[in-house]
Amino acid sequence: MAGLKTATGDAIDASWELRVAVDGAGTKDGAEAANVTLRVTGDLHIGGLMLRVAEKIGVQRDWSDHALWWEQKHQWLLRTGWALDKYGLGADARLRYTPQHKPLRLRLPNRRRVRVQASFSDTIFRTVADICRLLAIRHPEELSLLRPPEGKEKKKRKEAALGAEDDFDLTGIVLPNSAEQQQFRGMPPHFSDSPEATACYRMLSLSQAGPSPETVMKSPRPGSLVEKGQINSRWLDSSLSLMTQDVQKDDELWLRFKYYTFFDLDPQYDTVRMTQLYEQARWALLLEETDCTEEETVLFAALQYHIEKLSLSTDPTAPSGDAPTLDDLDSALSRLEVKLEGRTAPTDMLENLTAIPELRETLRVFRPRKLTLKGFKPHWVVFKETSLSCYRSQEEALGEPVQQLNLKGCEVVPDVNLSGGKFCIKLLVPSPEGMSEVHLRCEDEKQYARWMGACRLAARGRTMADSTYRAEVQNILTFLQLQRASSTSGPTPSPTLAPDGAGPTWLFPPRYQKRFKPKQLTPRVLEAYQNVAQLSLTEAKMRFLKAWQALPDFGITYFVVRFKGSRRDEVLGIAPGRLLRIDLAVGDVVKTWRFSSMRQWNVNWDSRQVAIEFDEHINVAFAVVSAGCKVLHEFLGGYIFLSTRARPGPGPSPVPDEQLFHKLT
Repeated sequence: MAGLKTATGDAIDASWELRVAVDGAGTKDGAEAANVTLRVTGDLHIGGLMLRVAEKIGVQRDWSDHALWWEQKHQWLLRTGWALDKYGLGADARLRYTPQHKPLRLRLPNRRRVRVQASFSDTIFRTVADICRLLAIRHPEELSLLRPPEGKEKKKRKEAALGAEDDFDLTGIVLPNSAEQQQFRGMPPHFSDSPEATACYRMLSLSQAGPSPETVMKSPRPGSLVEKGQINSRWLDSSLSLMTQDVQKDDELWLRFKYYTFFDLDPQYDTVRMTQLYEQARWALLLEETDCTEEETVLFAALQYHIEKLSLSTDPTAPSGDAPTLDDLDSALSRLEVKLEGRTAPTDMLENLTAIPELRETLRVFRPRKLTLKGFKPHWVVFKETSLSCYRSQEEALGEPVQQLNLKGCEVVPDVNLSGGKFCIKLLVPSPEGMSEVHLRCEDEKQYARWMGACRLAARGRTMADSTYRAEVQNILTFLQLQRASSTSGPTPSPTLAPDGAGPTWLFPPRYQKRFKPKQLTPRVLEAYQNVAQLSLTEAKMRFLKAWQALPDFGITYFVVRFKGSRRDEVLGIAPGRLLRIDLAVGDVVKTWRFSSMRQWNVNWDSRQVAIEFDEHINVAFAVVSAGCKVLHEFLGGYIFLSTRARPGPGPSPVPDEQLFHKLT
């Protein structure tokens, strides 16, 4: 009775005709498409429809990767047990029987492009995990995909023509089982299948040649906080698929580190991850996305030059013969991570049982006020637990302090000028009236390191009794020593610092290229180079990343918002562990909230309003202006999700918990 109709044209058996477009219907490689018309009923399930489409085509090929895509609803029909009526499919539905995995072009953090086979039906979270497994990048939960900036069509065609030769086609690589991939040393086994794959691994694991000054000058740079906030509107939704977000076959996307909390960096397994992270940090400095002082810029330039020089003489595909050294390094890293995570060793437990250390010294203190001409004045300053007390003199320390601040949740901003002998610490402490600002000026770098380390721990709610205090102080001293000019004599590299004789301008952001001539920058870079010339390639990258993480603006993602009750737009900064309320006009931090004090947050998707509740009955509400609420909501939940990670064992990182991530985001 199927297909019988009455005189009026109505189907007797309640069936209807359904048209399905099939990709890859004519050839085995999927180069042709065809249309198939079937008569179906509402109780037919999706799996049966797919089977009938394949039988109707009559082509002998593997259809296991094909699935049905509903064009009007922008939805994959992946539940093969559901009937057509349950999905709400009718005769007007436009379906496409298409492969779930398709080629995708990725622009990596080092600005090189690779072509991979990506899943267009899985969520972005799972798709990025598969891509990172292919590229040998651990902890894929820290990365995501974003769209490239829109530009003129002529510029797009020019860039496509220039970048076509840089493509590495990895669509034919077959990944081994996860158990086999855990035991690699040096190059992962799936990169040894072809010379092109081996060349691609060299590109992934070694730093590329520095960009020309013209390339840096022509690259788009965010000039304001508003422009930095607009970047976030290009992030793809991690809970949706590529095809749901209008990404087509062979489109280009950017693969970037999205969350600035880098967990379990292991030089033994993170060769590609460290290199790509270094490249993203280098471009963030060159494009002035992260601000730094002139002395810090010179240090970064020297490290860049040293890393590129070592990369030219390193072969990442060569088998490693220094296994004992790697074992020693692993054990050292394990001990360091145990300390960083708070699991103290037995020798440190005795230290924690004693009294909490304190700092009592004379510092020069300045409290900014409106219409004031007063400068720094000497005070007797006492640092105890997480509070800071200022007295006029040491004799008055038994009385009431002039000012007392609880540094938990505050912003600690370094203000250092080594050439001028300036060692200042800016403290922005949240208070009911706003932000209380206090500047501490130290006499030398050792005193500065002690107080800066204590303030940073106090901002995270820790005291000087914490086992990480000594490491924090040592890291600060090491960073200052790298910036200081070296007095040791040693071999001096070529004074050109570039094979084309252009000088060291390619190591600096555009504002320094305009301010200084190459002959002025060369001696400064060579002077700083003497401090890092003895570092290995891995150590140099780690020093670069640690120096990048120590910058005040590191890891802040900006959103233009309008707080409830305010008449003008402001900026909300989301950083690892804290939220910042920033004045859009001057760029100063007005308020800081810690994730640890957050109780809950709610999003009204219709009005684009976000409400956050903190401890002590503090409520914050705002509307998102620069990007969608989903992006900000994903950053909040993403950082909370990353804070739940536990230290894994050796080898590749475990598969991240996608359900927990989607639950929080």
